[in-house]
Amino acid sequence: MTMVMTVIGIVVFVIGLLFSIAWHEAGHLAMGKLFGVRVPQYMVGFGRTLWSKKIGETEYGIKAVPAGGYCRLIGMFPPGADGKLKAKSTSPWRTMVEEAREASYEEVVPGDETRLFYTRKPWQKFLIMLAGPTMNLILGVAILAGVWMTYGVMEPGTKVAVVTECVVPASESDRSCQPGDQPAPAKEAGLRVGDRIVEFNGVAVSSYDELQPLIRKASGPATVVVERDGQRLTLTPTLAQNQMAKLDKNGMPIDGQYVETGFLGFSALTERNTLGVGGVVDELGFYMDKSIEGLTRIPEKVPALFGATFQGDERQKDSPVGMVGAARIGGEVMSADLPVESRLIFFVQLLAMVNIGLFLFNMLPLLPLDGGHMVGALWESVRRRFARVFRRPDPGPFDVAKLMPVAYGVAVVFIGFTVLVLIADVVNPVKVT
Repeated sequence: MTMVMTVIGIVVFVIGLLFSIAWHEAGHLAMGKLFGVRVPQYMVGFGRTLWSKKIGETEYGIKAVPAGGYCRLIGMFPPGADGKLKAKSTSPWRTMVEEAREASYEEVVPGDETRLFYTRKPWQKFLIMLAGPTMNLILGVAILAGVWMTYGVMEPGTKVAVVTECVVPASESDRSCQPGDQPAPAKEAGLRVGDRIVEFNGVAVSSYDELQPLIRKASGPATVVVERDGQRLTLTPTLAQNQMAKLDKNGMPIDGQYVETGFLGFSALTERNTLGVGGVVDELGFYMDKSIEGLTRIPEKVPALFGATFQGDERQKDSPVGMVGAARIGGEVMSADLPVESRLIFFVQLLAMVNIGLFLFNMLPLLPLDGGHMVGALWESVRRRFARVFRRPDPGPFDVAKLMPVAYGVAVVFIGFTVLVLIADVVNPVKVT
């Protein structure tokens, strides 16, 4: 049964991924058609065509390899300076440029002269390329907001789960209490498991995020009001100063960095709380910040990923994962011994994370990604405005084709990284349960 649920989870995730890709390409399709660019093909997948249907001037279809998709926009690059699509050249760089230029005109037919992508205004090109990643962002945000506003998020509250026995520095948190250790203030003051802290030093609190900074800033005698068995009691602990983990701007502990703070000595119970619009905005800001940080840190994680792939090192929980790894995680969660509701919520959140990841990745200002084309459109706009201000001839559309050798280099790096992640996801996958 476990294997069956794992397979079901993988299949459902792949379907969700294909929908996300189709959703992304639908953004390019709709915006391209809105601005009059001819779009002959809209395909999900690569390789042999399994099914297709032509509606109007566009062929819609599904291909055999579910590893991406594309929306073919006619005339992505302008003709060369000599007006030709391909010029004779012995330069490998120039040859790559002209071959890319020629490929973009393969499906141009008479009547397309005014429907080519490169003839659009810079802001139109920018929006056409932005539309794809934006669709992923919309889907990811919609899923997360829906989950957080209805099901809620799991976060520490103000209810006591564990009362600490003694004061132990964070750098030694893996050890138990020893003779001579200072008793924890919460233990001495009579705080109990199940108590809910509602006030600290005269300040009402309703969440752990409100309570934690009050404790960390406090020192010496304090007053703590708790709810216990329907009654409110006032406790008077004397807070200790203890070595605690330093927190980042989002309130998350920073590995290996410590500060001296006020210490009460308890662990908060993790509770499920629904969020309002403001809470959703805050949570999305936090998640986007962490996602961007994770994306920028990928290069430094490559050595550890290589070690986990080929040297038998342990695969880190925050190691980069590809679509195969994400699908395995989805299958693992579906087969886990958890309530069905919890499994479904994790599953849809995983799909939301993939969509936000697709948004951030495609926004990188590198060709052949959407972000690279967007930078080209912005640069074209700047050049043309500059020419108008100084009354110079219109420089015309920016020739993105000239950067195709760079794009090929970037593509090789991406492909190499993708292959590394793929092998790691097969031989040493990230496990969540």
